[in-house]
Amino acid sequence: MNPIARLARRTAAALTLGFAALGSHAATVITDHRATANGVGLHYLQAGKAGELPVVLLHGYAETSHMWRPLMPQLAADRLVIAPDLRGAGGSDKPVGTYEKKLLAQDIHALVQSLGLKKVKIVGHDIGLMVAYAYAAQYPDEVDSIVLMDAFLPGVGDWTHVWLLRDLWHFHFYGETPLKLVKGRERTYFEHFWNDFAADRRHSLSEADRRFYARAYAQPGGMRAGFEYFKAFEQDAKDFAGFAQTKLKAPMLVLSGEKAGGQFLIDQGRLVADNVTGVIVKGSGHWLMEEAPEQTIPALLDFLKRPAAQ
Repeated sequence: MNPIARLARRTAAALTLGFAALGSHAATVITDHRATANGVGLHYLQAGKAGELPVVLLHGYAETSHMWRPLMPQLAADRLVIAPDLRGAGGSDKPVGTYEKKLLAQDIHALVQSLGLKKVKIVGHDIGLMVAYAYAAQYPDEVDSIVLMDAFLPGVGDWTHVWLLRDLWHFHFYGETPLKLVKGRERTYFEHFWNDFAADRRHSLSEADRRFYARAYAQPGGMRAGFEYFKAFEQDAKDFAGFAQTKLKAPMLVLSGEKAGGQFLIDQGRLVADNVTGVIVKGSGHWLMEEAPEQTIPALLDFLKRPAAQ
């Protein structure tokens, strides 16, 4: 498909989704909140009210809870939806220390408990999918279903050959010198991810979103904390290899970009869970919500709106 046709298709899809939101979801209000959970101050977005099982949405690196705003109104009609900023990101605290994903999952679990939620459906993209998996592995009886969206699970299967490792440099890019190099150049650094991990850099994140996320990570401690997500992969791999010894029973949906993770993440999902549905998002790179909303959002709604698993 030529660039003009591709742009026309995506514009039409965006308008369709936009008109749908203006219709049945126009009255949905997304509010900002803050809570202390597991000893860390967490900012989170919230929409909807008690009804069907609540949904927890977890963002990835180079983004924050802001990425979920197009999806939240479409889920909130019949349930509570929360989208936290992970420890170290956005409006959440950025403490000095380690950022193992099992610890970040404990943060989110403490937040969920503080809201009085007993069981949830959980979704994660990128780093968020690692946190979502660590959550489900640690609290399996409290997770109805789980969605993993384009990245990988450290320590599971042949994980060292995942496509993201073609850019291994940034997994080791932390410490005093890298922090000095990116100070004041946060957007330049993130452009690598937003552009090179997309199927087409011209149809990746919007200009407004790029400005928003660059400002968010430029906050004091933001880049240091972000680097810690990668620094923790060695420990995450050990933790996840242990978690994988007991397969998840909850239904799992894996969404993976055709031009990014592809089949790899789906295969990893089947190593850690018994009931896995894998979907390749056609034509998309890593940024599924931004590159292919016309495929990604309906797939998420179909899965997350299913009745609670028995």
